[in-house]
Amino acid sequence: MSNQTTTFQKALDVVESLPEYQQENLVETIRHRLIEYRRELLAENIKKAKEEYSRGKVRRGSVDDLMRELSE
Repeated sequence: MSNQTTTFQKALDVVESLPEYQQENLVETIRHRLIEYRRELLAENIKKAKEEYSRGKVRRGSVDDLMRELSE
């Protein structure tokens, strides 16, 4: 068993030792943190895309245009 698997199993054991209401609170807390993390990643990607667009590094076109360019 890898160290990461062992650590994960230990975390599960700790969570399972908590009362049910604390387990539910933990799940909700983790869910909200993941949502916030994804939101931050999305915001960063949007920021980068806007910067690239303003520098002229983004091109517009249809899917057909992209496929045509990729086949060249």
